[in-house]
Amino acid sequence: MALRDTRVTLAHGGGGQAMRDLIEEVFTSVFEPPGMEDQARLTAAALAEPGARLAFTTDSFVVTPLEFPGGDIGKIAVCGTVNDLAVGGARPLWLSAAFIIEEGTEIALLRRIVASMAHEAELAGVRIVTGDTKVVGRGAADGLFVTTSGVGVVPAGRELSAGAVRPGDVALVNGVLGDHGATILAARGDLALSADIVSDCAGLGHLMEAVLAAAPNARGARDATRGGIAAVLNEMAEASGAGIVIDEVALPLREEVRGVCEILGLDPLYLANEGRLVIFVPEAEAEAALAAMRALPEGRGACAIGRAVADHPGQVRMTTAFGGSRIVDMLVGEQLPRIC
Repeated sequence: MALRDTRVTLAHGGGGQAMRDLIEEVFTSVFEPPGMEDQARLTAAALAEPGARLAFTTDSFVVTPLEFPGGDIGKIAVCGTVNDLAVGGARPLWLSAAFIIEEGTEIALLRRIVASMAHEAELAGVRIVTGDTKVVGRGAADGLFVTTSGVGVVPAGRELSAGAVRPGDVALVNGVLGDHGATILAARGDLALSADIVSDCAGLGHLMEAVLAAAPNARGARDATRGGIAAVLNEMAEASGAGIVIDEVALPLREEVRGVCEILGLDPLYLANEGRLVIFVPEAEAEAALAAMRALPEGRGACAIGRAVADHPGQVRMTTAFGGSRIVDMLVGEQLPRIC
């Protein structure tokens, strides 16, 4: 092996042999992109299907700490990009990955994160086909930033949109909520919290395919990342013009997450998730969709949490455990920094 350094130096971003060694030994040896060009050349039978459309997304990921129970920044980057494609009805196929690395970052840490990304890509059935690396001086980045872009194919006839939600549709989630946000809080160690919680970080491409096979008239879906389910429900209410009512008693929350929120005065509706989605389906297809979710590991805790209504258009309300009702608004500011 030519790479003998234990930490990243500015030389690893200088365009010379040190940079080549870092890229080849840490990144391309694991991702194995086709060729060594500056771009990926994409071919797939799916692109030739009549009526198929390309879907494209991009996102940047920052999180502290870089590794945490249940995942790391690399796993989030792959899962987050796959999920952005999947909830729009696309079948994810290819990803790019760009890394901004702070001088002094441990190369062993980079190797673990790259291995994690490769593992998640394999699980999701996607390939990381191109990328980039940049090294910045100490203090210019928080260890590591990752930017990923994804390309997928939307099969002919598949239409998913937040604006398609209609009164009577049922809101489903694929599992317990808030685990990622609570995990990051505990992992930082600066709030003296001790909780046995693991991030929900997971790719949802296979789950979405199963749900759409069982509920072909599904309206729209969103992955509930920053801002939690409160944010995505508000986005869907605004886009569709329907009102949404959720049931506090029906919300799937671990007692540990409830406890963290009670101690810190946080609302679990706004906690970030990295492997959870909200999908609206016609009432007649709700049970089939739930069964399809529960048949997969990432959907075993799936349940219905509410429905779209004709009342209070564009607004989300929650029926409380005491029988009252309160407005669930968009988050103003932020509860926590750098969750995803």
